[in-house]
Amino acid sequence: MPTGLVVSCQDEKSQLKNKEKGMKILRSRLYELLQSQQHEEIAQERKSQVGTGDRSERIRTYNFPQGRVTDHRIGLTLHRLESILNGDLNELIDALVTTHQSEMLKGQQE
Repeated sequence: MPTGLVVSCQDEKSQLKNKEKGMKILRSRLYELLQSQQHEEIAQERKSQVGTGDRSERIRTYNFPQGRVTDHRIGLTLHRLESILNGDLNELIDALVTTHQSEMLKGQQE
């Protein structure tokens, strides 16, 4: 498989030994390249999951006087604050999962 990497080795007198040594160097460079790409993908994934930490970056708002919960990431507003505080999170979690799955599908299509 062509990678665009070129290795030159002229350490030994034997052409076969030079070829073997060059292949080892090529394998190690390819391994390093793949590792750096994987680390970059992981770092990108982490950056997409972690916000800036600013106060203006709201995730969820609990409005007690109106009995409302708003998740700002997905734009969902529920008027069942008491049941959510008592642990009935199914509707909220389902909406988050659905949004995450649709984002993953959009990323795969691009």
